[in-house]
Amino acid sequence: MRENTLKTAWKAGQATLGLWLSTTDPVGAEQLGGVGYDYLNVDLQHGLIDYTGAVSLLQAMARSESIPLCRVPWNEPGIIGKVLDAGAMGVIIPMVNNVAEAEQAVRACRYAPAGARSFGPARAGGALGPGYYPDANTQIACIPMIETVEALQNLDAILDVPGIDAVYVGPADLSISLGLAPGVDNDHQSFVDAIDAILAGTAKRGIAAGIHSSPDVAGKRVEQGFKMVTVTSDLTALASGAISALKGVRGGGSAGEKRVY
Repeated sequence: MRENTLKTAWKAGQATLGLWLSTTDPVGAEQLGGVGYDYLNVDLQHGLIDYTGAVSLLQAMARSESIPLCRVPWNEPGIIGKVLDAGAMGVIIPMVNNVAEAEQAVRACRYAPAGARSFGPARAGGALGPGYYPDANTQIACIPMIETVEALQNLDAILDVPGIDAVYVGPADLSISLGLAPGVDNDHQSFVDAIDAILAGTAKRGIAAGIHSSPDVAGKRVEQGFKMVTVTSDLTALASGAISALKGVRGGGSAGEKRVY
């Protein structure tokens, strides 16, 4: 089976950088797969992508060195199994708030005896190379999301669940849960303390800490010690590239300003 270079990098203490796919355009995914990000994540939760669209995106990334991940809509074994069968090499699982939910996430990602994943890798068995079944449990990354006050209260117990490779912080939902405005960063002490606790807890256990970010915050996250940092998304990169090009032609004028030439 194909090596999951994310897990290899995390074990070596190296940071990995990723890009978020929110749209269903396979040509765009194919192009972005060649940029050099360590992972590309297909977002089935808040993105505009259904399961059929996710399969097409995973196919489009087949020749990319970026590791294909999927964020599923919820912590539900059926959809977790389906994205893995389609060729995802890791699953980001939203709103994992306690030990029982963390254990459920792990079971859905692993074949017995480590879990309860049903066998039937319809695309993954061929796309990810020979030896899929014996290697899947060690190569697939199980990545629960920590994004609520309840999850913070149960953080140590969640991190002690065997089989978790990384946890992924959703800063917007975490901020809302803390009574703050949503965003990728926040200077409020409660948010800062939450980030510090997650970094300390994961470092203690050799688990990678991941977080959703933006180009202007990603460097800070790497310096803080996050090993899985999503830098941007397809939509953000598309808009920023278009804005930059327009500003360049207009000589620094407002991107939204209309001119008649």
